[in-house]
Amino acid sequence: MSREEIVIGGFGGQGIILAGYIVGKAAAIYDKKNVTFTQDYGPEARGGACRAQVVISDSQVSYPYVETPSVLAVMSQEAYTKYTPALRPDGCLLIDEELVKPDKTAREIFAIPATRIAQELGRAAVANIVMLGFLTAVTKIVSTEAIKKSVLDSVPKGTGELNMKAFERGYACGLEKLKAAGKK
Repeated sequence: MSREEIVIGGFGGQGIILAGYIVGKAAAIYDKKNVTFTQDYGPEARGGACRAQVVISDSQVSYPYVETPSVLAVMSQEAYTKYTPALRPDGCLLIDEELVKPDKTAREIFAIPATRIAQELGRAAVANIVMLGFLTAVTKIVSTEAIKKSVLDSVPKGTGELNMKAFERGYACGLEKLKAAGKK
């Protein structure tokens, strides 16, 4: 890995910024990589567009912003429309399949019903953690152990068990999708 650029996009209230923070923390603290984390969001408190950007590198990060993401995980149609054009041609596109309807593309898409899985677990608010499990399995950019530690360090006290269940469900789905695509 020389430089990986990750964008997680959605709308306010989905935990997009927290998801980016968790990835960055996992890579920096537990995987000992060089990392930058930036965020942006619309003026609305909830429902407006938001994005978390994480740059992970083995060497010093001289430019902290994502230009052409190698990984794009989107949890809203607006984020898909807005951020997909910048994705590298060989980049990995992850979508919440019930919230994002992709247009016709030659690009490979990995889809997960993250919000539905979170609802099945009893709390829609953990859809971001389901997506992190999925992202971890499909991309392998950050180690599974690092992400798990970062999740437990970052979520509200008393929600660790639920968040770990959410992570594991997303991770298992990611492994299934890789197997179905003939990848390891």
